[in-house]
Amino acid sequence: MDDVLELTVAEALRRIEDGELTAGEYFDAYAEAAAGDELGAYLWTANPGPTATPPPPESETTRRRAGDSLRGAPLAVKDIFCTEGIETTAGSRILEGYRPPYTATAVRKLADAGARLLGKTNMDEFAMGSSTENSGYGPVLNPWDRERVPGGSSGGSAAAVAGRLAPWAIGTDTGGSIRQPASLCGIVGLKPTYGAVSRYGMIAFASSLDQCGPLTRDVTDAALLLRAAEGRDACDSTSVGIDGGVELPSREDLDGLRFGVPRELSAEAEGIEAGVSEIFERTLGKIRELGGEVDECELPHAAHGLSAYYVLAPAEASANLARYDGVRYGLRADADADLIAMYERTRAAGFGAEVKRRIMLGTYALSSGYYEAYYGRAQRVRTKIADDFRAAFERFDYLVTPTSPTVAFKIGERTADPLAMYMSDFCTVPMSLAGIPAISIPAGLAEPDGGGSGLPVGFQIAAPAFDESGLLDAAHALERAIDFDTRPPGVRP
Repeated sequence: MDDVLELTVAEALRRIEDGELTAGEYFDAYAEAAAGDELGAYLWTANPGPTATPPPPESETTRRRAGDSLRGAPLAVKDIFCTEGIETTAGSRILEGYRPPYTATAVRKLADAGARLLGKTNMDEFAMGSSTENSGYGPVLNPWDRERVPGGSSGGSAAAVAGRLAPWAIGTDTGGSIRQPASLCGIVGLKPTYGAVSRYGMIAFASSLDQCGPLTRDVTDAALLLRAAEGRDACDSTSVGIDGGVELPSREDLDGLRFGVPRELSAEAEGIEAGVSEIFERTLGKIRELGGEVDECELPHAAHGLSAYYVLAPAEASANLARYDGVRYGLRADADADLIAMYERTRAAGFGAEVKRRIMLGTYALSSGYYEAYYGRAQRVRTKIADDFRAAFERFDYLVTPTSPTVAFKIGERTADPLAMYMSDFCTVPMSLAGIPAISIPAGLAEPDGGGSGLPVGFQIAAPAFDESGLLDAAHALERAIDFDTRPPGVRP
């Protein structure tokens, strides 16, 4: 069954349809692989066989809407999505033992289309981090080099897909938490337009930025998953879906498409490793070979994106995380103490260092006398960044940048330096602030600064809002030309 683990989901579904593989065999192969997880990628896994979580009955309406049924395809789900009756912790000890009474809309839609829950993946606590070292349940290891991080906060999902412990997964992206781990693990990661996928049942970090999206081994699978997950949801007033749905990509060239390279986020920007720059420039050459036009452009305010993000996101987090007080659910410390003392001791015991840091930053930014100086100004910068993208898209069809300034860094290398950790999101944050879709595809291998074995480098493509189908088409053509082998060394063939 090892060869089953090398199939993309689209290939496996074709085999199931042709009778060469059964849905049960497909699920069991991954359930067995997930049970042997040595990367720390999972926090919970389903059992193989008939006792595993079955998919709900599929309606004809769902079948028509989602196209081909997902036919029992195993699905790894970031532990930030509520799953009825299954522990959901958001990577935090403060939610240890919490079993939600309902399932997140994105997970339910995928189940309605036929997917089966394979497991819940590890993550940075409450999605706050760029390395998945901030999990309350231990770090995740990168399958390309187990001494290095997989990125974050969706590092468990990315490592599971790259390490052949899941055929695909969903994660969340607030400032780059799908795209950056996809880059560091050598897979595809897509952040859809804000509002394309419902946030209902997705534990909130920064509500105006959080978005669900796929992590897959190729672009076709990303389109297949997004097609089933997107859509308006009455439980989430910010969800609007994608008008016309998502088409599976088929483009083989880039004739007639114009690609802009923002000077502020290009290979020459401060902090971009030499190896990343080299792969990025080589990929621009591939675009030209496929018939695309490449030219430089400007996003004048993009360089301020990281500063604005680390005011806005912690501010929203400080409000969202106020609900974790030991009263309603999760951990309760020293219940015999007075109310305020119980709050303090529960949060001290349940929250990790990074979550505490961001709560304090956010509370300060929202405090009397500082709100306008910090939060108000950051919101104005966010508007300027969105305006910059709109102006750029009047000249170009897509904008391209490196996904991460560096390849995967060593575990522990940046834990003592939060600012260095935050720089991991330098190229991804502007798209999140603008609410536009962006995809990271693996573009090649580069040595880290200082030498060592080649590690994956991601290439990011951004598109105007709700142009996911066009974005996926362009990424598909480029993916074919790059022909990157997504299997890490040492992972069984």
